[in-house]
Amino acid sequence: MSLPYTPDRPLRVAVIGSGPSGVFATEALLKSDLSVEVDVYDRLPTPYGLVRYGVAPDHLTIKSVTRGFEKTLSDPRVRFLGNVEFGRDLTHEDARSLYDAVVYTVGASSDRRLGIPGEDLRGSMSATEFVAWYNGHPDAATRDLTLEATGVAVIGVGNVALDVSRILVKTVAELRESDIAAHALPVLERSAVKDVWVLGRRGAAQAKFTTKELREFGELEGAEPVVKPAEVQVDEAAETAITDNTVKKNLDVLRDFAVRTPEGKDRRIHLRFLVSPVEIVDDGHGNVGGLKIERNTLDEGGNAVGTGEFEVLPVQLVLRSVGYKGVELPGVPFDARRGVIPNTEGRVDGRPGEYTAGWIKRGPSGVIGTNRKDATDTVAHLLADARSGALPAAARPARADVDALLASRGVDVYSFHDWQVLDAHELAQGQAQGRPRHKVVHRAEMLTHRKG
Repeated sequence: MSLPYTPDRPLRVAVIGSGPSGVFATEALLKSDLSVEVDVYDRLPTPYGLVRYGVAPDHLTIKSVTRGFEKTLSDPRVRFLGNVEFGRDLTHEDARSLYDAVVYTVGASSDRRLGIPGEDLRGSMSATEFVAWYNGHPDAATRDLTLEATGVAVIGVGNVALDVSRILVKTVAELRESDIAAHALPVLERSAVKDVWVLGRRGAAQAKFTTKELREFGELEGAEPVVKPAEVQVDEAAETAITDNTVKKNLDVLRDFAVRTPEGKDRRIHLRFLVSPVEIVDDGHGNVGGLKIERNTLDEGGNAVGTGEFEVLPVQLVLRSVGYKGVELPGVPFDARRGVIPNTEGRVDGRPGEYTAGWIKRGPSGVIGTNRKDATDTVAHLLADARSGALPAAARPARADVDALLASRGVDVYSFHDWQVLDAHELAQGQAQGRPRHKVVHRAEMLTHRKG
């Protein structure tokens, strides 16, 4: 049986989004026995999505995954088309006429709200915004952040909550060993922060962070963890029922923190459980003046139930880290409640030839490696459809057609070769400063660094 696609007429696929899911989907397409060409789009000039702009700047080992990403995006069957916004520079209709299949891998770029009074006060923001600021995302690099607060509440007990808390209490010497954006360093050096409260509405056994990230709080130069012993107690029957090794290790670490003798370091991270935020208190001038929290218990189903006992934390900055949420793409079906593209195992419902992978497919869960299998599963369905003849053929399937369309709209496309020039520049600038990287954070400046 002859394959339906040939080197003269390869399977043409557009991948919308160049984060981990997009690159993993591209990698899976390249491994197939079909002749294939893939165009990977991103609205930013830079590839890699949350690996560049979401992973903590002091977790450089995790970012080493980009070495494999570079191999995939350097393949001659692949083109990276950065600085191209889907829905504006390339519409849904354009994509369907230029490609046999489209894979949406745009992640979950928005955040969930708390839904409590005071959430819109000055000094209340999402952890997503704070992460984007210190990681040098072009959308957040110009934000005027001063960190005059002495107390900060971080609401949520996932790894992102631990990341932002750790960045807030690290010394500048520690931060200089990371690739944190240069504009964030002097702000953090002048930071008045002394106490950070990390708040979970359920118990320590229900927290979503991983043990490695938790342990780091006990290894900081200028800060120490504070844990209330009563808040990490688990009754004997419940503890016996725990089968997750990560949960067991987390409880061990938290109990160790709870019995440590205070060392008197300048900063403290208070890890609190069984508490819920109920109101962000106004200082009388439209700023955060405190956070009112309620003590909880767990019912038989493991749900948090308020007890009517309240306290007010002396904070002037509140960062919510209660989950990401997907954003609708123009012309693409969207489930607003779940924040995902409606799909069946990666096939977009009611849209032959359209697929999705990653967080915009299943919601914000898992780690970078989780997205490899997720993307590979989606691509398996795409390839099955390609072999069976189920894909609607592109009307204009040549690379030249894409180039002509984008040129006609005045789009300044940023290629992967351009990115490699910028990457080398950032690494060289970082080396000159004794740091791993000096990020270029403004889009206009990024576009000046490109292949000659």
